[in-house]
Amino acid sequence: QVQLVESGGGLVQAGGSLRLSCSASGRTLSYHAMGWFRQAPGKEREFVAAISWHGTSTTYRDSVKGRFTISRDKAKNAMYLQMNSLKPEDTATYYCAADSAYYGLVKELAGAYEYWGQGTQVTVSS
Repeated sequence: QVQLVESGGGLVQAGGSLRLSCSASGRTLSYHAMGWFRQAPGKEREFVAAISWHGTSTTYRDSVKGRFTISRDKAKNAMYLQMNSLKPEDTATYYCAADSAYYGLVKELAGAYEYWGQGTQVTVSS
């Protein structure tokens, strides 16, 4: 049973930074693609960033390119999302996700991921 736990969310002023962490337990995810998604109140869950199993391929939604950086630490079985220059429109619950298939490349569709965390709230004030 894979469990994903997000942390690092909080309240920050516009222009500030946060670093989200996603810790995995129950199974090593070193060989699996992972990603970050977010959902704002009244909106559908949307893709934010994804990283391949080997960590050398990443992709981002256009609105966060140049501001967010996804990374992973296989030794710690963890994934991170460094968020800089935050904007009020980044306010949402952020979820980490992992693909159950081995050797996956970057994936932007929520349906491609089988494992999900409970989410961490990010609130950016103007």
